[in-house]
Amino acid sequence: MSPMHIHLSPISNELGAQLRAWRGTRGKSQLDLSLDTGISQRQISFIESGRSTPGRHNLLHLADALDVPFRERNTLLLAAGYAPIYTEGGIEDAEMKSVRDALKRMLVQHEPFPAVVMDRYWNVAMTNDATLRFFNSFIDMAAREKPRNLLHLIFDPAGLRPFIPNWEETAKSLMARVFRESVGRVIDARTKALMGTLLAYPDVDTAWTISTTADSTPVIPLSFVKNGQVLKFFSLVTTVGTAQTITTQELRIECMFPLDDVTEVEYAKLMKRGNERRE
Repeated sequence: MSPMHIHLSPISNELGAQLRAWRGTRGKSQLDLSLDTGISQRQISFIESGRSTPGRHNLLHLADALDVPFRERNTLLLAAGYAPIYTEGGIEDAEMKSVRDALKRMLVQHEPFPAVVMDRYWNVAMTNDATLRFFNSFIDMAAREKPRNLLHLIFDPAGLRPFIPNWEETAKSLMARVFRESVGRVIDARTKALMGTLLAYPDVDTAWTISTTADSTPVIPLSFVKNGQVLKFFSLVTTVGTAQTITTQELRIECMFPLDDVTEVEYAKLMKRGNERRE
């Protein structure tokens, strides 16, 4: 019997490169991945070298073990010659109604404090009424082009930046959050592009992207100054559990809470004055 010749293909070579990159990102060896999945180390080696292409089930099993986000799993599937299986739509799509209704309830329940729903790239998809009223006490939110991006609102000198007393520390912590809270701890091309636009603002240092901030406090506050009074908040971030689509996996709900009693009292006064002006 003549020996079998195995030919490398561009598809399997691309898949192998992606799989190696994901192993490197997760800090796993081929043996680690084999133990996690039950797929032999030899087979994983063949996939990475382009000598074989896994079945779709095994490929998804590998992606699951490597905690690959849904958007990037579609890329792996395409590289292996399979159709993508994870869908991406808008939050206003009909199939998102149950999720959208749940998000609306969460936003309403968080009144009178600000709460926003954002996508993977910090674009604001939904807010409660308190968010707009609070931010409008600093800037004209109607003048900001949609989709409004929370990071741009804070980094832009024409946005909220002049009202943040410890802006440099806040900007550094937000840069760290972009990396820490990215879906699957992945910095993709669009996230890199977002970071690039933030670095283009005045007085933003590229070193902030690699800086680490150590603090004895349990949370990093986001502070604002209004009428000489410093208002300090912290955030709780919620994600959608058991997500089945790209859209739901990448949603984040950020709820702001007063960090101290003074902030809670002064915030209530600020919102009351805003209500009186609207009336």
